[in-house]
Amino acid sequence: MNKQHSIKHIVIIVPPDSTLLNAVGPLEIFSKAIDKFDLIQGKVGFKYQTHVVSIERSTIINTSSGLAIIAESCYIDITYPIDTLIISGLPSTQHYKLSPDFILWIQEQYKLVRRICSVCSGAFLLAQAGILDGKKATAHWSKCDELQQKFPQIKVELSRIFVKDGKVYTSAGITSGMDLAIALLEEDFGHPYALYIARWMVLSMKRQGNQIQYSTFLDCQSIEHSQIRNICQWIVMHLSEDLTVETLAENVAMSPRNFARVFVRELHITPAKYINRLRVDYACRYLIDTEMSLDEIAVECGLKNAENLRRQFLNILEVTPSQYKKSFRTSLC
Repeated sequence: MNKQHSIKHIVIIVPPDSTLLNAVGPLEIFSKAIDKFDLIQGKVGFKYQTHVVSIERSTIINTSSGLAIIAESCYIDITYPIDTLIISGLPSTQHYKLSPDFILWIQEQYKLVRRICSVCSGAFLLAQAGILDGKKATAHWSKCDELQQKFPQIKVELSRIFVKDGKVYTSAGITSGMDLAIALLEEDFGHPYALYIARWMVLSMKRQGNQIQYSTFLDCQSIEHSQIRNICQWIVMHLSEDLTVETLAENVAMSPRNFARVFVRELHITPAKYINRLRVDYACRYLIDTEMSLDEIAVECGLKNAENLRRQFLNILEVTPSQYKKSFRTSLC
């Protein structure tokens, strides 16, 4: 006799002119999980059903790429209990205002759903409903400053892939919406199955939510201040060395005090924190691409020993090096 499974309804709300991948990326992850459900159906008591839903009465949703989505219904027509509510984002947050009815609906759903999520600037929609007040949240790196300025009560996590605070999940958008969906799968069905789906979708890797959205080294590439840009390039070549502010300042013929001031002005981070982030970035690559020990990696990246490496991982990524490595090396049994 086949085991009966309850249904958990996954609802993706798509505003007009949403970026297409913000909506269909997570949808594809959940759809593939449904398609491959036979692999785990004997181990769990529920399965997913996905719904794409519009904010406005029309079920035809034009996306920013010009390709329209035909939604199943408008949000006001939903009669089933929502398990996970995902709100896709907009390419611009300047000109779209939520109706009071929709804001009230989000607030009501927040009390009822198991999880409520946003992709990219969907965080602005959650913020307008007051759901992010006092919570950690993120958005696409280009919108984090705007999110913080408009909603100072939010603890914006700059440039994170995704952030979980209680039952509220916010993600950076574009491909990171898929990372968020994989993380939700992992919560529901375990790590091996989530990683299996990630591999099936040909995602290059399953990224931890607390990873930086882009390489730390890329932060300095668009800086016009030549001395700061040059020292960033020099740092990469000397990560294993003792990199003090005095050493860096001397390298670009600046006083330590002036160097530190200009560095923070250009990169919005202190030299020490920048170097530690860069060292963790490179340590991540060594963990995945080599069989070096933690002590060897620590020395190569300038962190001296495995304990310092572990401390920086917990501080920056909120996982240990071993946990990070394990997330890429587990297969479905």
